[in-house]
Amino acid sequence: MTAAPQQRSRPEPTPRRAETTLARLHYVITRRLDGLLQGDYLGLLPGPGTEAGESREYRPGDDVRRMDWPVTARTTLPHVRETIADRELEVWMAVDLSASLDFGTARYLKRDLAIAAAAAVTHLTVRGGNRIGALVSTGDTLRRLPARSGRREAHGLLRAIEQTTSRPGRSELGALIDGLNRPPRRRGLAVVISDFLAPPDQWQRPLRRLAVRHDVLCVEIVDPRELELPDVGVLVVADPETGALHEVQTADRRLRERYAAAARQQRAAVAAAIRAAGASHLLLRTDTDWLLEIVRFVAAARHARFRGTARRTLTGATA
Repeated sequence: MTAAPQQRSRPEPTPRRAETTLARLHYVITRRLDGLLQGDYLGLLPGPGTEAGESREYRPGDDVRRMDWPVTARTTLPHVRETIADRELEVWMAVDLSASLDFGTARYLKRDLAIAAAAAVTHLTVRGGNRIGALVSTGDTLRRLPARSGRREAHGLLRAIEQTTSRPGRSELGALIDGLNRPPRRRGLAVVISDFLAPPDQWQRPLRRLAVRHDVLCVEIVDPRELELPDVGVLVVADPETGALHEVQTADRRLRERYAAAARQQRAAVAAAIRAAGASHLLLRTDTDWLLEIVRFVAAARHARFRGTARRTLTGATA
């Protein structure tokens, strides 16, 4: 779908507005996340770590790739090698702030959710000397914010993201994701935040390359009007990236059904492409509690690791 209903206007980002937005996000995130998600290295990280630890007896569900064969041979009982989480992590976020994100018909704009997701990722990974950087795409430009450690630097990173202004033009999501592969970095966490409206064949291959070396989390931002159209008569819709206008007769039931079917097919293709690339998948909607979805996602990821499963795709609830 290339067209979207016209959205309410969004104030231009200013330093004062950015500080107000980030202060509110900081309050909401720390108040709710700190009481529910404890532990510096069991947050959004999909993997258990890379440093070798002690061996223990094999339990059903353990990853057989971590079998400790020397200990197994000595004891005649199957053992697996535990791993220790890395004490310093480098996190890079690819944040899509193209014109299609300046849209929302429910509680939030998609852009607001993208910034909120970046703030939550930052909050969950900034501790322990971890370094956080970002690539921000605005449609026709790509801005690189270097990775630094410390809460002050992380707040400055979020301030720079919030103050970024979207520009007309289509965003190259594949180029944005590919930017996380250059220059080559040590294994870390890569987070892609976008509405993933571009066809999967434009970004799946770069995402697969990224997942070879890094743990990857894809945060998909969706508005309910992108999934189905309301019956409101003649509706003027606009392509936010090109400005093209169209009139749609939403009273036509068959048109609404075709739209909903195409939307389901599109979102299913996005989910399948993310899963095939080996990345984790978090879905955030503008009409639901985004922070609750993040809590559910992290809790499910922890539960999967605790049980020793190898699941890599965890999709947030879609109320």
